[in-house]
Amino acid sequence: MSNDPMHQFHIERIATFDIGGLDASFSYASLAMVGAVAGVSYLMWQAIKPASLVPGRGQLAAETAYSFIENMVRDSAGEEGVKRFFPFVFTLFAFIFMANMIGMFPYFFTATSQIVVTATLALIVFATVIIVGIAKNGLGFFKLFAPSGVPVYILWFVVLIEIISFFSRPLSHSVRLWANIFAGHVLLKVFAGFVPAMGSVGPLGVVGSILPFAMTVALYGLEFLVAGLQAYVFAILTCIYLNDALHPGH
Repeated sequence: MSNDPMHQFHIERIATFDIGGLDASFSYASLAMVGAVAGVSYLMWQAIKPASLVPGRGQLAAETAYSFIENMVRDSAGEEGVKRFFPFVFTLFAFIFMANMIGMFPYFFTATSQIVVTATLALIVFATVIIVGIAKNGLGFFKLFAPSGVPVYILWFVVLIEIISFFSRPLSHSVRLWANIFAGHVLLKVFAGFVPAMGSVGPLGVVGSILPFAMTVALYGLEFLVAGLQAYVFAILTCIYLNDALHPGH
């Protein structure tokens, strides 16, 4: 079972709870998410400590993350986006980034490898866009589906495409993150499994296992890059969608 690349995604309960007939058990996925929140909280605690003349590694990392996300929100959604949505976007980015990084260590669970987690995050973004968009713009929010300058005779077709595109956002938003993390971990497990399997054959197998071992090391480094990149992609898409709530039809 340990050589099965899919076994790492099985959700195992740590403690079983039942609330009103609903399964509210605490699992390893729950523990991974709690760990991500704890990691981010520690990083932010380092940031709010009295600043020293020479910042430590924790303070420097927190300040860098803060500036990075602030600039990203400003570039995508303007100054109004920073004022309204910076805490929201920063929380999403920090949680996904930390959850991805925790999952890179052996025997740790990767929360973002579960589609239910990424889908929940994407639906939160989707609902926020709709609620903020209607609250701020009223019926003007629906100009999002009818871009200005489109000839009347094809307007109905463009509106249809825009509606389909808008309501498919949660699907693409969640699957992009889940699929990249899921596929990367499966690939790592497969190549890592070749190493002991070939090594058990004999001296020739030990020599042959060098190639999958080298591939495993290379993929491991690549997966760290993907883990950070996917957190960024999720956050930048969130900013773009939130910009539609602030400026529909632009």
